[in-house]
Order: sequence, then C-alpha cells, then structure tokens
Amino acid sequence: MADKIDSNITGLAFAEEESLKTLPTTPIWYGLEPNSYSDFGGELTKMARSPIDPSRQNKKGTITDLTASGGFNIDVTQNNLTNLMQGFFFADAREKVTTAPLNSAATVLTEVVASTKTYSAATGLVNFNKAGLLVKAEGFSIAGNNGLKTVASATTGTVVVSETCYDETPTAAAKLTVVGIQGTSADLAISVTGDIPTLTSSALDFTTLGLIVGEWVFIGGDAANSSFANNVGFARIKSIAAHAIVFDDTTFASVTEAGTGKTIRIFYGTVIKNESISALIKRRSYNLERQLGYGISDTDVQAEYLEGAVANEFTLNVPEATKLNADLSFVACDNTHVSGDTGDTIKTGTRISSLGEDAFNTSSDIYRIKMSIVDDTDATPSSLFAYVTEAKIAIKNSVTPNKAVGILGAFDTSIGNFDVSGSITAYFSTVSAIQAIRNNSDVGFSTITASKNAGFIFDIPLISLGGGRLSVEKDNPIKVPLESSGAQNAAGYTMLHNKFNYLPTIAMPQ
Repeated sequence: MADKIDSNITGLAFAEEESLKTLPTTPIWYGLEPNSYSDFGGELTKMARSPIDPSRQNKKGTITDLTASGGFNIDVTQNNLTNLMQGFFFADAREKVTTAPLNSAATVLTEVVASTKTYSAATGLVNFNKAGLLVKAEGFSIAGNNGLKTVASATTGTVVVSETCYDETPTAAAKLTVVGIQGTSADLAISVTGDIPTLTSSALDFTTLGLIVGEWVFIGGDAANSSFANNVGFARIKSIAAHAIVFDDTTFASVTEAGTGKTIRIFYGTVIKNESISALIKRRSYNLERQLGYGISDTDVQAEYLEGAVANEFTLNVPEATKLNADLSFVACDNTHVSGDTGDTIKTGTRISSLGEDAFNTSSDIYRIKMSIVDDTDATPSSLFAYVTEAKIAIKNSVTPNKAVGILGAFDTSIGNFDVSGSITAYFSTVSAIQAIRNNSDVGFSTITASKNAGFIFDIPLISLGGGRLSVEKDNPIKVPLESSGAQNAAGYTMLHNKFNYLPTIAMPQ
C-alpha cells in the first residue's frame, strides 16, 4: 500500500448511462484530460444528537444526507467535448452521414481497393450515394487513404471516390464522414438582394444535404476553381429551399457572382442546439470515474464515481494569449468508491483513451469574435468592437437533486430553463455598444475557431446586452465590459454549436 498518491497518476473518464444511475451492459468509457477539478465527489451531512442532559455533551451523530457533484476544467480540442456537449444542450447532435455516428452503431469498413478507388463495408454505405459529396476519410493505416475525398458513386456496400486510394484492410478506427459538397461546373452562384446573399443552384437540391436553419457553412475550397472570387467565408443559414439558401450572417461582404467554369465547394458539419420540440429534448446522465491510483492490494486501481450525473453548467473561456479552455460541472445522484481490493474493482466496459489532440489557442486560432446589432436587411452589420481581451460563453441548466425519505443522495434530478449568457471585455472605440444597451437592441454574438483544417462555432443569435460601464485607467486603453443574456430567436433556439470535421486551408485564421 502506498504512503501517498500523487495527483498526476489520477485519471478521468465518463460513460453515458442507459437510464439514470444505470449503465448499459457494456458501457463505453471515454478518457478525458482535465487541468483541474472543482468540488468533485460527495459531501456527507451528519447530524449529532444534542439531548437535554446534565452532562451537557452531544451524542454521536448520524448520516442524514449526501450531496454529489463534480466539475473540472479542460482544454478545448476539436473532438474531446462533442459527446458531452449533447448533455449540456439536452439534445442529440444533428450529424451528417458518417460510418461512426455518436448515438448509434458504427458501420465497419472492411476494405479499400486501389484499382476501383473503393471503400467497402458489408452494408450501411448507401447514404453516401450522392455524386460530389466531400468525405473525410480518417483512421486508415495507409496515409493516402486518409484525407478529403470526393464521392463519385455509392451502393449499400461501396463508396467510390475520385482520388487515388491504396489497397488496405482497415482497422476499427477507420471511418468516413461527409463534410461538404462540390457543385457541378457553373451550377452554384451568389445573388444579393440589398445586403442579404443567396446561394443558388440549378442542379443541386440543397434540401438533400441535411442542413438546417441556423447552421453555419463555409463557402469555398482551396483550389482556384472551387471558390468564388469574392464570396468566400463562413455563412449562417436563414432559410433553405431546393435551389436557394438565404444567409443572414456572413464573414464576407457579399456581391452578386456567377460560378462560371467553377465547381464551388461548400463545407458543413455536426450541429448541436437546444431544441424547442419536446420529442427532441433529451436528458442524458453519466457515470464520471476518477481513478485514484493503486489501493490496498497494489494490484488494482481504486476510484470514485459520480453516478446519475447530469450536465449542469458549461463555460467556454476565451482569455487572451493562451489556450481555449472550458469549465464543466455536473449534479449527481450518488457518489461511490472502489478500493481496488479483490472483488472491489473499477467498473467494466470498453475503454477509449483520451484523444491527445492539440488545444486551440486564442492568439492564432480565433477566426472571429463578433457582437453586432441584428439587422434583417444586412448580413454583415458592423461589429460593436474591434478587439477583445477576454470572452466567456456559458450554459446553465439549473439542475437540482430530488431528495426523498429512505434515499441517501438523490433519486432523480429536476431541470430548470436553458440559460445562456456571455461576457466580453473589449477595447473601446465608439459608443455603439453602450447605445445598444440603452436602446435594448437585439444583438447577436458568435465566436468562430479554426486550426489544422477543422474548427467550430458557438453562436447566440439573439441576446440582450448589459454592463457597458467604461474602465478608464491612466496610461491604459479604455475598455468596455459587456454582459449578455441569450433568448430564444425566431428559429426556436437560444444557442447553437457547429463543429466542422474538415475545413479548407483558406478557412484558417490569417
């Protein structure tokens, strides 16, 4: 038995429960890489007997309650929080076609054939059957089988691509994910009415791509003939019809432009948003496992668990000149421990190690942070500030434990409103932000992050502003702190998270 246990040998993992406090038969444990913990574990409440007695002494108390909760801070990488974000949004991710979906069984890829440029599986590939789909192949042992591929055709058991492939029997890590579409020559164009752009097509049916209102896309590819000359960048969808997508927020100034002689590429990804329809609102619960090193036997690991843990608060921290990081907290029903001794070992299941991805930094990986007054006639309204020193975006679900007689801990949890807020400290340049507060203007707030051909967006399309008291200090620039409170917008949601599994190099911050 060790005399002490250092924090560096601990480990954190989570598994989604089948029902509250109950794991599936074979749970999947996903490893995480926390920077620090906050109030992780259980706190027991004891109540002593204090009778009227000449000795004036209290009697030994008894345990009357258990409060279980936990939180941690973690660096934000491309994929380490996607599963858990579903818990904070109380919704399933809206994924594009993939062989490795988040919430259903994977399609196992069995072969790559060089001569026919084919990826094969026993079944499950028919949804890739749309010529021009852009697919990210990853997890293959041969490097040439990974990367961005263009679908030529597909059947239930094959996906044929235009790019070179190499013979391979892939491992279970291999997967294909739709990340965009390439239009046929001269099919896609941009028309502008006032300052509102519309992407039009003749052949491509946009309603077949799985896009939704509020989702963001990136217009343009790296090859010269895959981008417009002017209309290149991120754009948010206001409406979708078979041959027209109207945008209400863009990172580029739109101009009417034909795609003559060009095969324009459009990139899109996984969307998670708070849903307004009851059937789409889903409460998830988790087991959180914190391993604590070897126990009494020095052969098996001891650990503590938060059981029936429901996602409560999430805060995205965007400080200056450092890493992007997030604080996550959970309210749980119970807290248990295992000693690592014979018969008292960690819970079984499939264990997936932490991804070990690079973190995003706040110096060169932030494409845009923008807060602007909502204007239905202008997709590029002026920002209320030019530069930011720090920003936060927060979700609060107001989860509370339900207590009952005969239950130590909680038998269930209750959920409050989906509360979204944000804060920014910006360099002051004009009084526009302060006027927006006084006018109670409708304001939108979004942050776009991109690096190494991937990225994500957090978008709060409708907020009301507070704060605004200027900070004026000698020998320093004037700063303005702004507070924001999200509200349900016309499309029925308050906040949306867009994860791009692939972005072209031109989408990286310059």
